[in-house]
Amino acid sequence: MDVSSKKINGCISLIDNNQKVTVKSSIVFNNDLKGFKSFEDWMIKHRRELEIPLVICMEATGIYHENCALYLFERNYRVSIILPNKAKKYLEAIGLKSKNDSIDAKGLSQMGAEQCLEQWEPFGKYFYELRLYTRQNQNLQELKTVISSQLHALKQAMYTNPIVIEQLESTIDLFDLQLKELEKKIKLHLESDAEIKQKVANIIKIKGLGILTIATILAETNGFDLFKNYKQLVSYAGFDVVESQSGARIGKTKISKKGNSRIRRALHMPSLVVITYKEKPFLDLFERTYAKHGVKMKSYVAVQKKLLTMIYYLWKKNEMYNPDYQNNIQEKELEFPSLLAFEKGTKNSLKQVEAIQGKHPVKNRSMFPLC
Repeated sequence: MDVSSKKINGCISLIDNNQKVTVKSSIVFNNDLKGFKSFEDWMIKHRRELEIPLVICMEATGIYHENCALYLFERNYRVSIILPNKAKKYLEAIGLKSKNDSIDAKGLSQMGAEQCLEQWEPFGKYFYELRLYTRQNQNLQELKTVISSQLHALKQAMYTNPIVIEQLESTIDLFDLQLKELEKKIKLHLESDAEIKQKVANIIKIKGLGILTIATILAETNGFDLFKNYKQLVSYAGFDVVESQSGARIGKTKISKKGNSRIRRALHMPSLVVITYKEKPFLDLFERTYAKHGVKMKSYVAVQKKLLTMIYYLWKKNEMYNPDYQNNIQEKELEFPSLLAFEKGTKNSLKQVEAIQGKHPVKNRSMFPLC
């Protein structure tokens, strides 16, 4: 399914035992409830062999895909949401040079037939609402920064205009008022659930972490609900380490940044503050890594990564932060691995985010609920 704001292009394909993909039918329907129902009727009509698993594959398009995905999920269809960059690379790999909605739908249909894609699950209403608050807070902060820069430049200009200056100052005052209201809303929202309130109180014992940072991380991860271990979380946030090496050439080893940038942004300032407050677990990591390579920012990124995993463990175990407690995460795993570590078999990504090539495991019925 290729989704746009007003319409959706659908294409149904079948893969045989020889892994040959055949297009069965195509459709265009409106991106609304009536259109979803007509799409479901069309899908049921063309599904002749019920023993073959049915997988619905769509590309993430802002928020325009969410209503359709939720509609299908609630009716027990297996839905997979594909990131745009991943879909683009796949369509290029199979030789599709042209691009339009029907071609994209056909390519996504082939992708869903050939690969065993990860099943999508919707955000819970509580954390979805929290995410609206935290993202609006970030938007307002960015707008305020732009207006503040304009105001500063105008005051230094050769000729100043009092009317424009007054308007810019009024806009900044409005942003400040709205930011205060949002901070109150976020705090009240976290306190509305007793269990979440207790977990947040345990985490905020880390000097340098604030309510807004914790709220942002919880909102962007759906309360860590979809993560089975901290390695998946690290990959989701883009803190997983990638290597660039071929033959005699040894490139840079760095974090991938292929993940949720809002989490990394939220952890930037706290990583500086925890070092200022000399929080022992983070200070030890910072000093040890800085002694190795002498790059402060690289060590701060290692602290960000440790902060994220610390929040994850405190949340999952519902324990209060204790700076003297030695957790079971190996410190070396939180640092940037050396070339020697890669030679020993360290994977580039801590989560297997690439799709698995091959046929669907038809015998495993539990993985593919049938309609």
